[in-house]
Amino acid sequence: MSEVSRETPLWEPTDAVVANARATHFQHWLWDRGILTESYDELWSWSVREVDAFWDAIWSYFDVVGRRGDGPVRTGGPMPVDGLRWFPGATLNYAATALRRAGEHPDETAVVFRSEAGGHRVLTWGELALHVAEIRAGLRARGVGEGDRVAGYLPNIPEALICFLACASLGAIWTSCSPDFGSSSVIDRFAQIEPKVLIAVDGYAYNGKRFDRRATVAEIEAALPSVGTTVLVPYLDPAAAPDGLRAGLSYADLPVPGEDLAFARVAFDHPLWVVYSSGTTGLPKPIVHGHGGIVLEHLKALSFHQDLGPGDVFLWYTTTGWMMWNYLMGGLLVGATVVLYDGAPLDLWALAEQEGVTYLGVGAPYLMASRKEGRRPGEQHDLSRLRGIGSTGSPLPPEGFAWVYDAVGSDLLLGSFSGGTDLCTGFVGPSPLLPLRAGVIQCRGLGARVEAFDDAGNPVLDEVGELVITEPMPSMPVSFWNDPDDARYRESYFDTYPGVWRHGDWIKVLPDGGCVIYGRSDSTLNRGGVRMGTADFYRVVEAFDEIADSLVIDTGRLGQEGRLLLYVQLTPGRELTDDLAARLRRALRDALSPRHVPDAIHVVPGVPRTLSGKKLEVPVRKILQGTPVERAANPDSMANPESLAYFTPGV
Repeated sequence: MSEVSRETPLWEPTDAVVANARATHFQHWLWDRGILTESYDELWSWSVREVDAFWDAIWSYFDVVGRRGDGPVRTGGPMPVDGLRWFPGATLNYAATALRRAGEHPDETAVVFRSEAGGHRVLTWGELALHVAEIRAGLRARGVGEGDRVAGYLPNIPEALICFLACASLGAIWTSCSPDFGSSSVIDRFAQIEPKVLIAVDGYAYNGKRFDRRATVAEIEAALPSVGTTVLVPYLDPAAAPDGLRAGLSYADLPVPGEDLAFARVAFDHPLWVVYSSGTTGLPKPIVHGHGGIVLEHLKALSFHQDLGPGDVFLWYTTTGWMMWNYLMGGLLVGATVVLYDGAPLDLWALAEQEGVTYLGVGAPYLMASRKEGRRPGEQHDLSRLRGIGSTGSPLPPEGFAWVYDAVGSDLLLGSFSGGTDLCTGFVGPSPLLPLRAGVIQCRGLGARVEAFDDAGNPVLDEVGELVITEPMPSMPVSFWNDPDDARYRESYFDTYPGVWRHGDWIKVLPDGGCVIYGRSDSTLNRGGVRMGTADFYRVVEAFDEIADSLVIDTGRLGQEGRLLLYVQLTPGRELTDDLAARLRRALRDALSPRHVPDAIHVVPGVPRTLSGKKLEVPVRKILQGTPVERAANPDSMANPESLAYFTPGV
């Protein structure tokens, strides 16, 4: 087991990297307007102190397509549930900014599509705009207009992107689920928003298997009486027809050629899409984001933190059911080429080589799996164009940071992100202006006043506390769907600290602004008064070659000490021997504390995870405390619902 210390220096930007960074160009632009900042820390401090000036500058700097108006940046507040409105006099459209490069560089590549099954398509900016115009006209011909909902049951394919942009151009509201979602999970989501049009594939391929979804599509359509048209995309079988659907239409019959592309000018907070919480218990929260907030946030995050722009080739491994798909689409806003990949993550390093990817985004578990498999992508593939790697979904341990610089490349920036569906962004993440240390997220995002609060609600530095956001951000939800008094919205984020967003993670903000995420605060390991996030626990356990995955649960209730249980999924051919159990306990004692040695270690065939890959710590804890499985977790929101059967109360 190799040892890597947190905060070990791994990378430092050269003078050339700093000089050419888009964040540096923004600083120079600000200097010309009398706003002088000499470092990232000074720039961040200004951005969260002068909130209105910062977001007004983002609009102007990126020359957002729309009308800014002469009104204030915001009224009301302090937070959205208190009546806050951003840019109340402005009008714009997400799709207008996303597609503006079509008029300037129509022959350059906008989209590359690859599938596990060997599919490969390329769209120029001009071709993308033409497809959007034709689908826009087709949707409008079927009665879709401002405020109507369009739902996609689609994999990460060009049709999903095209339909989303067409929908946005009309001022309609997009929502999507990937076709590996079960019917009840999809219905739980789509029924809440009552879509007028459903766009779905006949099936999909994953990990060498083909899955026919036509019966599922019919079941979904039958449960959605609001749907007036169901469009079937023949993806698995080119000859698939919409037979048996109540309002069936083939995708080939949806486009209406001959109309110019146009964009409805909508208010800044006009709904752009609805995304959903993981929905492990109860109905998923339907989170509404606005056109303007997403445009400003994604322009800022992708440009200044990932340093992306024209000429970049941007790939993030995701499905349409995860907010990272929405974030990937934001690459169009900054003029990058976006790579859509559908299939199992069999070898994303090879895909990055094939497409000349300059920025590759993955989940932290993918990096750790590549490390455990002994992969050395920098030697096995030509990754000379790769200058950035994004990691999100769960905390990346220091060993993962070190592996990237040892096995992938020493001259690229590893961008560990933390954020969420709620704001559709990472609010702590990378910066090309700062050095990078193992296990440490480089900075808090510009415009994101992220702090750590202690139990009394006071900000703390260099101590673990609740992650809060104390100034509003434009990409905070406009609302939850069907939550007219914002009661559910308020309960989700603002009940603990009035006027302050509580995110639900443990964070330590270091004196220099770096951040460490310790996992969910509602699944904390609190042993004898020593509080610790689960991320540190997993770092120790999953460093063992014998362990493929793990889950740790503290069964204690408020005021009562419980048992600390460790569940391990073994790598093929390994057994939980007495020696392995002893080594695990010794490592946890030495790395964490004697209080964090598990009372029992159990072998399970798999660790329960959501469809987006998050470990289900809280639902499993509820099961162990006696909650029936069917009430603790929604199986249709899980990647492996069968795994819950191995967790038994009282064990």
